[in-house]
Amino acid sequence: MREGIHPEYPPAAVTCACGNAFTTRSTRGDFSIDVCAACHPFYTGTQKLMDTAGRVDRFRKRYGDAKQADAKVAGAAAQAKSEQVEKTAKEKKPKKAAAAPADAPAADAPAAEAPAAETTES
Repeated sequence: MREGIHPEYPPAAVTCACGNAFTTRSTRGDFSIDVCAACHPFYTGTQKLMDTAGRVDRFRKRYGDAKQADAKVAGAAAQAKSEQVEKTAKEKKPKKAAAAPADAPAADAPAAEAPAAETTES
C-alpha cells in the first residue's frame, strides 16, 4: 500500500435503536442505526412492524376499510350476476312436449290417407 493516501480506520461504536451495541471499524467514527442483526426480521425470524409516525394506521384507515367494502360489493355483484345467469338459462331451456300415447301416430309421421269413398252410379 502506498503511504499517505489511505484514511484513518479506527474502531467505532455502533448503537441500534433496539438497544444493541457493538464495535466495528469505520472512517466516520461512532454512529447509530435503526436496524441491526439482533432486531432485523430476516435474522430473527419474527415479523416486527416498524410504524413511523402512525403511517401504517393511517394507510389502513384510508384504504383498509375501502378494500373490505369493495370486497362486499364485489361479492354481492357476483352473486346477483350468477342469479341472473341461472334465470336466463332457465328461460332458454325449451319446454318438453307432453308425451303422446303409444298407439297414437307420431306428430312427425304423415297422416295415412283414408280410402276414398265408393260412389255407386246406377
